[in-house]
Amino acid sequence: MASHHYVKPSEAIARPRLKPEDITDVVITHMHWDHADGLDLFPKARIWLQKMNWNITPVPLAIGATPTAASIPTTFGCRQAEYPGPRGLVNGDAQEILPGITCYLGGKHTYASQYLGVSTAAGIVVLASDNMYLYENLEKHLPISQTLDAASNLRAQDRMKELAADPKFIIPGHDPAVMTRFPNPQPGVARIQ
Repeated sequence: MASHHYVKPSEAIARPRLKPEDITDVVITHMHWDHADGLDLFPKARIWLQKMNWNITPVPLAIGATPTAASIPTTFGCRQAEYPGPRGLVNGDAQEILPGITCYLGGKHTYASQYLGVSTAAGIVVLASDNMYLYENLEKHLPISQTLDAASNLRAQDRMKELAADPKFIIPGHDPAVMTRFPNPQPGVARIQ
């Protein structure tokens, strides 16, 4: 998405009428800036991230990205010891972190990227994050372009198909089509149902 559409996470949650202090838990799938930046906006939240990813990531840069002051959150440049909020580090695959929310190891977009399975009334919804950028990855069985291991990425996608109640409930990390495939109760918000 173009940068002119960027909204700070603390502002995005205002759309469904939430405030930063209302947020008790935040799941970070991997330590790239577009998924991890802004954690300092939720100081009361417990942060859920794969322990392996947290321990080896000095700053959350995308593959090939050039660091700039704007792209590196100070929180992560200082490492985990200086993050003010509590941590709920996930240690491995298929770990239920909260009732109905399970973290799964992904397909090596980063060393220990993860995706989520969320129990809903319709069955399991998989939030793929960057383990599947676009619907096209799943539909054509294509690995994402930025992976350390294409075969592991395809295995992760295959597993997502087994976990999800329906393939329509596998939600990619960067496909704007999510907003056309699901109802939009408010601009920029998709209701997955």
